[in-house]
Amino acid sequence: MCGIAGILTTESHQDYLERFIQRMEKALLHRGPDDQGVYIAPNRHCALAHTRLSILDLSQAGHQPMSTSDGRYWISFNGEIYNFLELRSQLEAQGEQFSSRTDTEIILKLYQRIGADCVKQLRGMFAFAIWDNLEKTCFLARDPLGIKPLYYWHFGKTLLFASELRAVIASGLPKINLSPQGLYSYLVSGSVPEPQTLIEGIHSLEAGHYLSWQAGNYRKSQYWEINFETESISAIDATAKVRTALIDSIRHHFISDVPVGVFLSGGIDSTAIVALSRQTQSGELHTYSIAFEEQQWNEGDLASKVAAHFDTKHTEFKMTAKEGKALLPQFLAAIDQPSIDGFNTFCVSQVARKSGMKVVLSGLGGDELFGGYKSFQKVPQMVRLRSTLQPLQPVLAGIGMGLERWGKSTKIQRLGDFLQDSPTTEAAYSSFRGIFSHREACQILKSYFPQSLPVRVSRIASLTTLPTLEDEVSRLELSRYMRNQLLKDSDVMSMIWGLELRVPFVDRALLESIASIPSNLRLQPGKRLLTQAVPEIPEWIFNRPKQGFLFPYEQWMQTEWQEFFGEINSPSNINVKLWYRRWSLAVLQHWWRNISQ
Repeated sequence: MCGIAGILTTESHQDYLERFIQRMEKALLHRGPDDQGVYIAPNRHCALAHTRLSILDLSQAGHQPMSTSDGRYWISFNGEIYNFLELRSQLEAQGEQFSSRTDTEIILKLYQRIGADCVKQLRGMFAFAIWDNLEKTCFLARDPLGIKPLYYWHFGKTLLFASELRAVIASGLPKINLSPQGLYSYLVSGSVPEPQTLIEGIHSLEAGHYLSWQAGNYRKSQYWEINFETESISAIDATAKVRTALIDSIRHHFISDVPVGVFLSGGIDSTAIVALSRQTQSGELHTYSIAFEEQQWNEGDLASKVAAHFDTKHTEFKMTAKEGKALLPQFLAAIDQPSIDGFNTFCVSQVARKSGMKVVLSGLGGDELFGGYKSFQKVPQMVRLRSTLQPLQPVLAGIGMGLERWGKSTKIQRLGDFLQDSPTTEAAYSSFRGIFSHREACQILKSYFPQSLPVRVSRIASLTTLPTLEDEVSRLELSRYMRNQLLKDSDVMSMIWGLELRVPFVDRALLESIASIPSNLRLQPGKRLLTQAVPEIPEWIFNRPKQGFLFPYEQWMQTEWQEFFGEINSPSNINVKLWYRRWSLAVLQHWWRNISQ
C-alpha cells in the first residue's frame, strides 16, 4: 500500500516539474513511510512520485517508481495484486525474468505484453500509472470495485493525478473552489460520489475504469461493471459456492511478507473473517477492537468473546469521550474529503498500527453482498407501493412538495422528495439513505454560494435494471454507500497511520462467483446464506439484533465534544439536531477551513 502522484504535461511550466512533484510527494508521505522516489522522463512530459509502505519484497528491489530493464516503461503503483504469484508463474512460462518478488513488476510485465488489457487479469486493489518513454503516453487505472482512490485534474495540456485529493491540491496548480454539484451530492448522501469531488475541476477516476493520456489529451474507458445475471441453483449448492469463494478470497488476502491482523467488531462479517482465517492460516492471529463505557454502544465484550472462541491474540482499546476529543483534531486534519463516517476506522487503525501491525483485514462489504441492511427490505417496499400509486402522480407530486417543505421529521421530508420523483430504486434508495432533502441541500448551498449557484445541481441519474429490486439495492449499496463512503474513509483513515486495510468481501473474483446466485438465496434476511456458508460462526453472534460499528456520537457531541460541534453554519429553519446532520456540516466546515487557508 502506497501513495502515488504524477504530472503529465506538454506546457511550458514543465521547467518546474521538480517543484510541483515534490510538493505532491510530500503531501503523501504518511501513506509511504518506508521509502520514497521520483522519476522525471527525459522529455520532461512526465513526472512520477511514489511513497512506499513495504508489504511485499521489503528490499530495495521494490523501490518505485519502477522501470522495465530497458527503461521504456515506468510505473507508480498503489495497492496489492493478490494473484501475482499465479501471474508470475504464467509469465515465467512465457520466458519472462524478474528482478524482484513484487506485484509491481508483474503489472509492468503484463502491460508490456498486452497493454490496457492487463487490468482484466489483475485480482486485487489498485491504482497505478504507467509511463511509456517511447510512445510518450501514460496509462492510469483503478481497480474494479474502487477500493483504491485515484484523483485527477486536467487543464490545458496538463493532467495531474494522485492517491489523495490533498496531493493534487498541494501541487499549487488547481484553483481551490468548491464544486456546487459535489457539495450538493455530499449534503444529500453524506459522501461525495465519484466522479465528483468537492473541488471544482478535480475528479475521481471511476472504479473499473482506465484513462489514457497522450500529447495533452486523455480519454476514459470502462473495463468492468457490477452485474447480477442469476442462474438456477439449489440452496445447498449456493452455500457451497459461497464458502469456496470466501475461503479463496481469504487465502489470497493473507499474501504478505509482514504479519496480517483482523479488525473484529463482534458482528457477523468480521467474525466470518476470523473464522475463515483460522481455516486457512496457521500460527498466531492478531485481532483488534474498540470498546466503550456506554453499554448501549459497547460491543467490546462480544468481540473479546469471539477472540477467545477462535483463540486470537486480541487487543481492545476502550474509547472514552475525553480520549476521542483528544484525537478529533488529528482526525479532522486527516480528512481528505468529508463524510459522515471515518472516525471509527481512524481510531481502530491507530490501535493496530501502534501494536506493530502493518496489514489488517476488515469485514467491510459483507452487508452489501449478503443483504445486511434494512434497505434491502425497505427500498423494494417503497418502489412497489409507489408504482401502484403512479396513476395519481400529479396528486403525489403535490403531496410530496408539501411533505418536503413542511414535514415534521427529516424522514418525512425525504419521503416528500421521493413522491416528487419517478418510482425507481435509485430514487427510493436516495430517500432512504439521505441526509438532507433536496430543498434543504439547496438552502445550505446558498450559504456557500450567496450570489447564485454557478450551475444547476442535479440528482443522480438512473441505472439499468437488474433481475430483481433486491439486486438493484445490492448494486447501489456496493457502488454508492460502500464505494463513496466506506471504502474512501477506510483508505484515508488507515493510511494516515501507515496501515494497509484489506477487504476480502470486496473482491472481484468473489463477487463474480456469487453474482449468479438468485437474490432470494443470496440476500436472505439476517445474512442467512453467509452464516450457512460459515457454520463456524457461533449462534450467539447471528441470533442477535444487528448493530453497526458506531460511536456514541450524539451523546458525546452534546457534552465533551461540544466545542467542535456547537456552532454549525446552517440556515435556521433546517433541523440539525440529528447527530449525523450536525456531524456532516461541522466536518465540512472544518475541512473547508483547513483546505482554503
